[in-house]
Formats: sequence, structure tokens, C-alpha cells
Amino acid sequence: MSRSSFPMPAPAPLAYVVGIDIGMESCMMCGLTMEKRQVIKPSPFVNTAEGFTSLFERLERLGAAPDQILVGLEATSRYGENLYHVLLKRGYRVCLLHPAQMHAFAQQRGLRAKTDQVDATTIARALLSGEARFGYVPTEQVAIYRELVRLQQQLSEDVVRYKNEIHALLVVLFPEFTQVFADPTRPTALAFLKRYPSAQAVAQAEVSVLSQVLHQLSPKHYGRQTAERLLDVAKKSISSGVAISARSTSLRILCDQLEHTQANLKQLHQEIETLLDQDPKAKGVLLIPEFGVMTVAVLRAELGDLDRFARMDQVVAYVGMDLQVKQSGKWIGQTKLSKRGSGRVRRILYLAALRSIWLPNSPFGAYYHRLVERGMKKGMAVVAVMRKLLIVAAHLILTEEMYEPGKVAALSVR
Repeated sequence: MSRSSFPMPAPAPLAYVVGIDIGMESCMMCGLTMEKRQVIKPSPFVNTAEGFTSLFERLERLGAAPDQILVGLEATSRYGENLYHVLLKRGYRVCLLHPAQMHAFAQQRGLRAKTDQVDATTIARALLSGEARFGYVPTEQVAIYRELVRLQQQLSEDVVRYKNEIHALLVVLFPEFTQVFADPTRPTALAFLKRYPSAQAVAQAEVSVLSQVLHQLSPKHYGRQTAERLLDVAKKSISSGVAISARSTSLRILCDQLEHTQANLKQLHQEIETLLDQDPKAKGVLLIPEFGVMTVAVLRAELGDLDRFARMDQVVAYVGMDLQVKQSGKWIGQTKLSKRGSGRVRRILYLAALRSIWLPNSPFGAYYHRLVERGMKKGMAVVAVMRKLLIVAAHLILTEEMYEPGKVAALSVR
């Protein structure tokens, strides 16, 4: 008999359950026996090493081995990550609970109050009920993807916000600026605006000085002719000059923030590309023409470890691409997407599906056109292509195979 054929020992029977409500700085614990008797009343501890020591002292006083104590944590941002791993290292059983699961559990039992004490007790009761589902804890690689991809999205949103605010300020500071620089958020325009953030500032400058500045910023594109145009429109500007000093300061800061954010975003893109290059599970997905680098990165981040799914339709449901039908008696409502899970995945799949329609020789585009020719509405056909893209991507990630367009039609939800 091989070593791997020996039966695994059964887990020790549980003696206690402990619910912990996690906060950024403070936490609350509550302990119950399997007969629902409270052995640790709702008690606070800080989310630090000292607080962890206090928690473990309380748990050790229960007199049970760590593997006989089940600890439930609600998955709230990153606040509980350190405690989760410390508990595992100490041998405790740990259940990570999704906030939506706990909210539904509390609603079912008519618990209206929401305090740290109530939440800790509710988590412990959920563990005892047997209804608690163990949450997914991503592997190291998936956690890296999530950190980088979500920061990339945040910085991208910051870039859009800074650009909008720069445009809005120019409307009052120098509305004619776009007659010379069509896009005031391009590098040369940003650098110029940091030096001359208003029509009045440009109007007071010498044309030779403006010409020299422009030549330094972009010697191949701008010079005296551009300086003369800027000076001309600045002197004729309709800018009122109200709060010009404060608004000029705001514009300078926004231009500086945009430059730094774009530089950080570029560095982040490079890190993501390096991560994808070293990831064997991404090789095949990167070959899909409808997907860009960030699309693949989002899929790796948001889908997580796909081997936790038994069937492909579970992957489809996980990202909210499954269908829901509302029905009551003889009344049957519309069939719609459930839209559970990650909206990021649905957005990138939608864009990829639209891209496939116009991409020459795309098997996904051909699939779309076949569906439309058979009478399916265009919107539903796009959704079908989104599902097909998801299934193909998930298959390639799971198998680490290379993408082959000819095999697309053979892959289905089942």
C-alpha cells in the first residue's frame, strides 16, 4: 500500500465556535459552545499584535485544542487578512464569510440592530446553524493579480477625474487654450499649463519667452508660431479673471497630479505585463485577438482559482452571466442576467464581444452573426458571445492550452 492510500484522519469534533467582527482598528469576539451557550461574551480587542495576543489568551482558556475551535471572520476588505493567516498558523479552523451571506442570515432571523457586538454574535450563530458557506481565499498569485488590477482601475478612474477637472477649470481660466492645443491633457500642454495656468499669465509673457518654453517642451512640434497663436488668443480671451490666483493653483496641482498618476499607471501596466508573461495559465488567453493585456489580467484576478468549480456553468453563474426567470403561477416575467459576481468581468467581456463582431475571421464574431441570422435579437446574441468568450478563457486558464480558433465552437457551458 502506498503512503497516499492511507485514509486521512477525521477532523477533531468541534467544541466551540467563535465569531469575530473585524474592523480597521478594533474587533469584537463572541464564543459559543455547540449547545449555543455563551462562553465568551462579546468583547473588544484591537487589530494589532497585542490584540491578537489577547484573543489567543481567551481562546486558550476554553481548554480545547485549536482544531476543535471554529473561528468565523466576515470578509471585510483587507482588515481581517493578517488575523486570518495567524489563526491558520496556530491550527484553528477558520471560516471566511461573505458579508452578503451574513446580511441574509441576519435578515432571516429578524435581526434589525447592527452593532459590532450583534455582528460577532451573529457570525457565531451562523457557524452553529450549519448554513455558513466557507468563503474563497485566493492563492498568492491571484491575490497579486487582484491587488494590481484593482489599483490599475482606481488610478485609471483618477486619470479620468483629473482630466475632467482640468477641462472644467480651463473653461474659466483660458477657454481659448483648446484652439491651440486640442487636448490640454497631453504632456506638452500639461507642462505649459503648469507654467502659465491662465490666459492672463500668457498675455503678460513675451512671445520670445513663450517660444523658448515651447521649444524646450517639444522641439519638433512647437516653436514661435505656436507661441504667437497662444499670445493672440490669450489677449483676446473672454476669461473673467475671477479667483484667478486660487484657480491657477488648482490647475497647477491637477496637472501635476495627472502627470504623476499617468506615470504610476504606466509602471503598473509594466508590472502586470511581467506578471502575465510569467503566468503559464495566461499564455493561451493572451493569444485571443479579442482580448487585450488588461482584459486577461482582469480575468485572472476576478475569476480566481478556477479549479474550485466543478462545472463550467458554475463559472458562468459566478460572474452573473446565468439567466434568471421571474415566475409566479401563470405569470412568467422576463428572462434576465442574474448580474451577480464581478461587474468588471462582465464589462470587459461586453467590450470584447463588440470587438469580435467587427474583427475579421473572428470565430466569436462568426458565432454572433449566425445567431442573428437565425432570428436572435442582437442584444441577446452579444450576451451569448460574452458567455462563449468566458467559457473559452476559463478552459484555457484551467488546461493551460494554447488558443486555437477552430476549437471555439466545440466549447459550451456544459
